[in-house]
Order: sequence, then structure tokens, then C-alpha cells
Amino acid sequence: MNNLTVLQSRKKNTVTRLTRNSKIFKAIITAIQEKKGEKIISLDLRKIPEAVADFFIICEANNTTQLKAIADSIEHGVSEKCLEKPYKHEGRQAQQWILIDYINIVVHVMMPEPRKFYQLEEMWSDAQVMEHND
Repeated sequence: MNNLTVLQSRKKNTVTRLTRNSKIFKAIITAIQEKKGEKIISLDLRKIPEAVADFFIICEANNTTQLKAIADSIEHGVSEKCLEKPYKHEGRQAQQWILIDYINIVVHVMMPEPRKFYQLEEMWSDAQVMEHND
């Protein structure tokens, strides 16, 4: 295989990955907004070498019922629109902070107290922040 062919295939894989990630990203934001999640932000971690994902999406719920509804809506919306299941999810039992991991995009659905305490936005302050509130 010559160098040009390798370059072209690498470029195509990157484009495919970005397209899939952007569909998942949009599906997550839409699902959060549909369930009235608040203080929705995304952190672009792609330029941070130690980052565990390309993006964090963080939002807040007012109560445990809404917390679960947002998490369920995200998983259902991404599954339906993108045919993707989460790699892992955690926190459904404690109902204070639900983490949904799509490998390149990690979603944090949090109650206000844990969000203030852990301050993920401050921890990843080098990341580019985008607000997604209506």
C-alpha cells in the first residue's frame, strides 16, 4: 500500500468518526433539552492530551425523577437515532450523578449539589466550553 492510499483511508476514518460523534452529540443534547435539563454545557477535550474522551456533556436535574428521565431519554434517543448503545453507565442507584459513556463522548447528568462539589468545568478548565441552553 503506498503512502497516499494510507493517508486517504486515515482521512476517511477520521471523517466517519467525526460524523458519527456529531450525530451522537446532537442526539444527546436534544434528549437533555426534551427533558428540560438545565445548565447544559459541553467541554471540548480534544486538545487536552490527558483527556479520557473527546467531549464531556454536563447537565443538571432538579430532582431524582428528572435525573433518571434525562438519562433514560439520552440512552433511548442515541439508540434510536444513532443505533449506538452506551459502553457503560453508572450512578443509577445513588441517583445523584449518572454517567453515560459513549467512549468519545461522556455524559454527566448531575444533581446541583454534586455538580457544585466536583466542579468538572473547573477541573477541565483548559477545555473549550459551549453552552446549550434554549
